[in-house]
Amino acid sequence: MPAAFHRPAGVGRTYSIVGDVYRFLATGGETGGRYAQFEALVPPGGGPPPHIHSRETECFFVVEGEIDFHAEGKRFVAGPGSFVHAPSGSPHSFRNESDAPARMIITIAPAGLEEMFFRCGAPLPEGATAAAPPTPAEIEKLLALAPEYGVEILPPPT
Repeated sequence: MPAAFHRPAGVGRTYSIVGDVYRFLATGGETGGRYAQFEALVPPGGGPPPHIHSRETECFFVVEGEIDFHAEGKRFVAGPGSFVHAPSGSPHSFRNESDAPARMIITIAPAGLEEMFFRCGAPLPEGATAAAPPTPAEIEKLLALAPEYGVEILPPPT
């Protein structure tokens, strides 16, 4: 049985993931594998390419800013207080098309995908709010690891 815990503001394993900043609030190791949750700071132009998770459902709660979501052929422009649900097996992506940073809370269930982020991301100091733009090497590392975690990266829409 997982134990109760508290993670103060600004505290948590923090990584640069291809230009976005992810601060892990709860990992599978802390939740008995039930879920993982992280704060995502997405700069203008940031966000992943279209992809499909074969193992986990992914949920997004926009705290600040605005994020464009594409899921199952639908487009959602999500502002503060908006929630988006992307079930396992559904093609989806998100991108910050605005000129201001955005902040979301992302939950994945069951847990496990966070381990891919720990392997492909670059550790940042706790409290970091910005990351360097992604390098070709970071993108290649993510593309190589994704299949191990049941993630299929799709070509960008035309």
